[in-house]
Amino acid sequence: MDTTGPETPREPTNQPNPYAVTPPPRPTAPFVAGPKTNTLAVVSFVSSFFIGLVGVITGHIALGQIRARGELGRGFALAGLIIGYVGMAVFAILTVFAIVFASAIGAFFLALDSGSTFSGPSSSTSAPVPSASAPSAPLPTGALGAANFDAGYLEFGTGAVIIDEYVDPMCPFCAQFEEANGELLSAGVESGAITLRLHSLTFLDRMSQGTDYSSRASGALTCQATLNPENTLDLLAALFANQPLEQSVGLSNTELADLATGPVSIIDCVDGGEYEGWSQHNTEVALTGPIAGAEIASVTGTPTVLVNGVLYSGSLTDTAEFSAFVAAAF
Repeated sequence: MDTTGPETPREPTNQPNPYAVTPPPRPTAPFVAGPKTNTLAVVSFVSSFFIGLVGVITGHIALGQIRARGELGRGFALAGLIIGYVGMAVFAILTVFAIVFASAIGAFFLALDSGSTFSGPSSSTSAPVPSASAPSAPLPTGALGAANFDAGYLEFGTGAVIIDEYVDPMCPFCAQFEEANGELLSAGVESGAITLRLHSLTFLDRMSQGTDYSSRASGALTCQATLNPENTLDLLAALFANQPLEQSVGLSNTELADLATGPVSIIDCVDGGEYEGWSQHNTEVALTGPIAGAEIASVTGTPTVLVNGVLYSGSLTDTAEFSAFVAAAF
C-alpha cells in the first residue's frame, strides 16, 4: 500500500530559473540623420516671386552652401535664380517703356502749351492765344515801304499768284518751312511770279519769359520793311536761322537790329517798339478771322500758308511738294 499520497504542487517563486536560456538582445541600427534642405535655397525660391534681386542674391549664396555642405535644395535655388533674373529683366523693360511713355506725354503737353503745329500748317495742337498786351498807341495807317498797314501784312513782289504766309518768329516749325522754302519764295518775288504777303504773328510771346520776343521780332521785321524794304526777306531768313529756343528770353533788341542789313539802321525803331502794337493787332485779327478770300475762317497755328486763298497742307520741309503746289496755281 502506497502511503506517499499525491505530490503537492510547489509554490511559484520569483527566483530566476537557472536553467532557462535568455535570448541575446536584438541588435538595433544606429539613427543617422539625412542631409537637410538649405534654408537660403527656399528663401531664394519664395522671394524671387516678389523681389527678383533678393531671389538672385540668395540663390547664388545657396548654391555655394549646398556645394560646400552637401545640403539639399539645389532645385529651389536654381528656380529662384531663374525666376529672379526673369523678373529683373521684365522690370527693366517696363521701366524703359515707362520712361519713353512719360517723355512722349511730356513732349505732347509741351507742344500743346507752345501752340505750334506738328504735321503741317493746316493743323495745330492748340489754338494760339493772342498777346495779352493790347496796343495803347494809335495803329499806323496807309503804306510805308513794304508795310501795308491797313491790310495788316508786309507785301513783296507783284506777281499774279498771291501767297499769304503766317509765321511767328519763335515758332520752330516756321523755321523749318523757311529753311526749305525761303529761297523759293524769294526767287518768286524777284522774278515777278508771285506776290508774297507776310503776316508776322506774336502769340508765342508767352514762351519768352516775359520779354515779348515774338512782338519785338515782328516789330523789327516791320521796321526793316519800312526802312530797308529790299532787305526784309533777308532779315526774315536771319531771324529763323538765329531763332532762340522756346522758354528763353530770345534775342535782345540790339541783336535783332544787328541781323538787319541795309543802308538804314533799325535800332531806334526796334527800341521804340514802334510796330509791336500793330503786330499784336494783326495777330488778334488772324486768330479771330474772318480771312477775306481764303478757304479757312481763321489761323489756328503756324506756319499757315495760303496760295490764292487755298491752304497748303503738305510737308513743311519738302521743297518739291510745295513748289508743285504753287505751280498748280499758275
